[in-house]
Amino acid sequence: MSEPALHDGWRQAHLGHWMNQALQRFDARVLSLMARNEDVPLALSNLAARGHLSASHIHITRHLALEGSRLTELARRAAMSKQAMGKLVEQCEAWGLITRLPDARDARARRIVFTPVGLSWLQAFRQAVAQAEAELRAAVGDEVATVIAIGLEAYAA
Repeated sequence: MSEPALHDGWRQAHLGHWMNQALQRFDARVLSLMARNEDVPLALSNLAARGHLSASHIHITRHLALEGSRLTELARRAAMSKQAMGKLVEQCEAWGLITRLPDARDARARRIVFTPVGLSWLQAFRQAVAQAEAELRAAVGDEVATVIAIGLEAYAA
């Protein structure tokens, strides 16, 4: 018997591939909207517009608790290594989005918290996500968008 011919079209036509493509498109749109948001500090807006802020920087925006987080907690929530998250934290700290403060529960630990600039960034992120979601709904229709949201929420749980 001969072996069946290999077809590799499935590698770009499965659900995981489409979810990844959709997430990349969504995050790119959010960053684009944030780059044009007048409430975002000009330096951060310029970084976003020039592509220096990426979806990986959104991990901090998405996962940093409002009361602050330890680096290990932040890395776990973002499903990243502690080392990779540490580099993102250093960049975001240099840009004034976050700062590290002593942890009241453990003198050896530091908590990462949003700065006032970071809270402005977080608000711009909220607005950009809302607009990107509205654009998705307009593109695929409310019913399809609702089914997608319900399905992804169930799958991720």
